[in-house]
Amino acid sequence: MANALYPKFKQFLLAILSTGTVKAQLVDSAAYTYNAAHEFLSDIPVGARIGTAVTLTTKTVTDGVFDADNVSVTGLTSAPTIEALALYIDTGVEGTSRLVAYIDSATGLPVAAGATQVDATWDNGTNRIFRL
Repeated sequence: MANALYPKFKQFLLAILSTGTVKAQLVDSAAYTYNAAHEFLSDIPVGARIGTAVTLTTKTVTDGVFDADNVSVTGLTSAPTIEALALYIDTGVEGTSRLVAYIDSATGLPVAAGATQVDATWDNGTNRIFRL
């Protein structure tokens, strides 16, 4: 048997995502590079954030797998190429809004420059948005 975390412990660790306000922010990777040391939304420059972040709805955490409804960001104007989404727990303050995940492989990404709407579809397989 290989080492493993118990699925119910993973679910316990991710419980904050089901109760907190989790948002998805579009990111221009030409203006931001993922860095494992980044901790808060304030670590992503304002110029790299495209459009207004959207709140994830119908969030679920099951045995260490996080999922929610797909996201749609509308009302974009003169958007650059959009390559990624950053998920974060919104506290209302950028310096305390904890980064959760950087996703550049959702269906619908990347989006060509000039788009007025971005529709990102999460994986419907076993990993959903992400799995611990």
